[in-house]
Amino acid sequence: MINEIPSRYNPKETEDRWYKVWEENNYFSAKANPSKKPFSIVIPPPNVTGILHMGHALNNTIQDILIRYHRMNGEESLWMPGTDHAGIATQNVVEKAIAKEGLSRKDLGRDKFIERVWQWREE
Repeated sequence: MINEIPSRYNPKETEDRWYKVWEENNYFSAKANPSKKPFSIVIPPPNVTGILHMGHALNNTIQDILIRYHRMNGEESLWMPGTDHAGIATQNVVEKAIAKEGLSRKDLGRDKFIERVWQWREE
């Protein structure tokens, strides 16, 4: 009997099991190995400038392919989470939002503006 392919992906069915395997085998780490060529990619965190889109998914997919390719070719590969890279873009989005209220970041002052940035992030 052929199993039917589910209409929706359920990550619980596979990801918990595979995550455990990766943790048990220490696949989330890379150690400096002078006998292997190093390869690394720093993963930018998600932006808080708006809704994630297909471009984000494509970027992560390409990075995943590259890391796996280099790892399969025997290179010491590391795909490492990075730090925020969109602070200025986030500021711009929040400034545009408060401008619709007839305000500027200078009108709010530093502390109130930062509060608004955190509110935007929660959205």
